[in-house]
Amino acid sequence: MSLAERAGREKTLDAASRVVEACRLCTIGSTRTHSVFGEGDPCATLMCVGEGPGESEDRLGRPFVGRSGDLLEKMLGAIGLAREDVYIANTVKCRPTLDAGHRLANRAPTPDEMKNCRHYLDAQIEVIRPRVILALGAPAAKSFMGERFSITKQRGQWFEGPFGIPVTATFHPAYILRQTGGAMTEVKRLVFADLKAVRERIDAPPPPPAALEQQSLFE
Repeated sequence: MSLAERAGREKTLDAASRVVEACRLCTIGSTRTHSVFGEGDPCATLMCVGEGPGESEDRLGRPFVGRSGDLLEKMLGAIGLAREDVYIANTVKCRPTLDAGHRLANRAPTPDEMKNCRHYLDAQIEVIRPRVILALGAPAAKSFMGERFSITKQRGQWFEGPFGIPVTATFHPAYILRQTGGAMTEVKRLVFADLKAVRERIDAPPPPPAALEQQSLFE
């Protein structure tokens, strides 16, 4: 890819990020500290999509920081990718919270919040055009595969995502960190299998363009 094309993608994403900063379609747009648009290689072959920003992400304006971010980097490293090699985003760009009395606590985004933010995510995908989208956790997976998607039964399976890009799902790093003992060992085994499948899909040659139908001049 040429430097000019890379610069063009970066410019488009920067402009979209400024639009997100000004967005107030949801009430969480007024309660968050920073919007968290996304970051990474605008020409990435892999795009990772999580649920939404947490407290640390909201404070820093970056996706997947703290313990979950550290684990995600290790997950990517297991298949030979550095964080800067991929593009990382979330289904919503502002931290969903609820009032826990003495502080704001994280919560899952509502369907309306994900719907309001969806055109921002689709715009990112359209610009980057990764070879593979990896949804991290059930909410992110359902945003692509529908509400009936089961992370425990269907993780690792392949689906057609936006713009025909293949999408698959695995467990969220935060979920992995909540496991202990044998449960953590088993979850890590499953996640590694999913990641290896992602690596294989990235490395596979792109499908050939459909052959043009030959039509006889005499038909």
